[in-house]
Amino acid sequence: MAELDPSGMSMVGPATSPLRAFLRTEAASAAVLAGAIALALVWANVTNTGYEAFWTKELPVRIGPLSTSLDLRTWVNSGLMAFFFLVVGLEARREFDLGELRERRRMILPVAAGLAGMGLPVLIYLAFNHSGEGLHGWGAAMSTDTALALGVLAVLGKQVPDRIRTFLLTVFVVDDVVALVVIAIAYTSEVHVGGLLIAIASYAGLLASTRLRYQQRRFVFTVLAVVLWCALLASGIDPVVAGLAVGLATSAYVPRRDALEQATTLVRLFREQPTPELARTATRELTGTLSANARLQHTYHRLTSYGVVPLFALANAGIALHSGLLADALTAPVTIGLFLAFVVGKPVAVAGTSWLITRTSHGAVRPSVGWAGVVGSGLIAGVPFTLSLLIADLAFTGTALEEAKLGVLAAALGAAVLTLAFYRVIALLPARARTRALLGTGGQLNDLAPPVDATRDHIRGPADAVVTVVEYGDFECPWTQMAAPTARELIASNTHIRYVWRHLPLHDVHPHAQLAAEAAEAAGLQGKFWPMHDLLLAHQDNLELDAILAHAETLELDLDRFRADLTAPDHATRIAQDIDSADRSGVAGTPTFFINNHRHEGPQDLPTLSRAIEQSLATAT
Repeated sequence: MAELDPSGMSMVGPATSPLRAFLRTEAASAAVLAGAIALALVWANVTNTGYEAFWTKELPVRIGPLSTSLDLRTWVNSGLMAFFFLVVGLEARREFDLGELRERRRMILPVAAGLAGMGLPVLIYLAFNHSGEGLHGWGAAMSTDTALALGVLAVLGKQVPDRIRTFLLTVFVVDDVVALVVIAIAYTSEVHVGGLLIAIASYAGLLASTRLRYQQRRFVFTVLAVVLWCALLASGIDPVVAGLAVGLATSAYVPRRDALEQATTLVRLFREQPTPELARTATRELTGTLSANARLQHTYHRLTSYGVVPLFALANAGIALHSGLLADALTAPVTIGLFLAFVVGKPVAVAGTSWLITRTSHGAVRPSVGWAGVVGSGLIAGVPFTLSLLIADLAFTGTALEEAKLGVLAAALGAAVLTLAFYRVIALLPARARTRALLGTGGQLNDLAPPVDATRDHIRGPADAVVTVVEYGDFECPWTQMAAPTARELIASNTHIRYVWRHLPLHDVHPHAQLAAEAAEAAGLQGKFWPMHDLLLAHQDNLELDAILAHAETLELDLDRFRADLTAPDHATRIAQDIDSADRSGVAGTPTFFINNHRHEGPQDLPTLSRAIEQSLATAT
């Protein structure tokens, strides 16, 4: 979020959430991917012989006594694509550790929907290809393409709430995991035991390396990941699965406040004594505050989304579209089977499984989104590409491969058109009805600990408000100051909202924040917490004791009592309790907002927060 400070200078707001960044990158890269598909089609139709000759050219690689020779297409499909599936595995692990899937019960429905969304399309495909050459290509009917699907949603923009994208991403992860397991088992003709044993041993070592410190682990982790890929290649199993395995082994966690404070101390020491040793130490500590999962996603996500996946499309999507092929494809079992598997099978499976589980569990297990969101998710899940082409390339050759590619491309186009049409119809509903249809009435995960206590917390707004907004703030933090008008606007514009302030003074970067928090508490004993709160944020450039006493005089407080209360130990204890609640809620910086106990991710401007609050109002029961 870009904001302006009071002086008019542009400032960059707090970083966006990992999930939001993941979704935005995937969606934006869809345009690059679509361009690569178009380029591959043009290339193949201008000179099909040249296209195939280029991608089947052998490229030998030798490292010491070890060597291998693969064609360029295989290096892309089995080598570079391992980095793409590394990112998929990293995001799956992040959702498991920090996202919706950390409440394990919530895994049941998306996992079941993901599995059914693979099983039913395969059955539909086999109904048209139960024998003959097409039988071996059943695996191509399983997997959704994350980048293309999120790209279609990007066209719809704010019509599709982030919660639907999160539900979709969970289903997609199951999809990708199972599809890669299918590649490893069903599309491996011969397994060499020696290579497989080395792969198992290297993966076990990779899991054990999580106990090492950051600097040691980085080297060991990298070496073992490379050994894993090479061992799988030697075993005969497609080594692209190595990326997913490594990603799933990489844990995610939020930065700890004590680690951040230690890193800040080292940065300050470097500022005073800029030596190479302190530079290395400070850099290591700063980097070490982030999980390996976050670091690897930052390193590889854009590279794979904007480089690897479009290159894969360029290497695999080229089809010579002569009239004979198009005419034959209209009746070809492979093309028809793949098209119907995705366009019909996926939405029926996702929506049907969600309904069945909700019905049989009597609502104990239900989708995290509304039924319109479930149906829309099923429709968009019918967009195939990456894994479908990968499996088609393993299963088919010649005309059958071209027919399979046509079926995949036609299904991607058909599912995208149906999804866009469906959400356009939903957009015609009244705002409140539309939000309920998309998001349902089920609650989100409770991220706030402990919950709001009306007898203890500082609250603005009606006690019976439908929506509660909690902010962890620091009186000396410029981002907290910029968010303050937003909080006041929210309360003024809606009588269904109450606003709660909790202290999180960042001692290591804001030396006056603790004193300011204690001053607000001391003013609160005379019934002036909120006036003092507003004054402190408005004048955060001067939070010295003299300025705070001047604020107390402005508010007509009893100055003698205020001075006495300011030095009382009770306030420090109260603030420490807020800090402890921030740690328990996974808060590392300010400001951080919670809406009805659920952490708000992304921009903190008035329109964004208002949309999030409106969604909470619409789905509250």
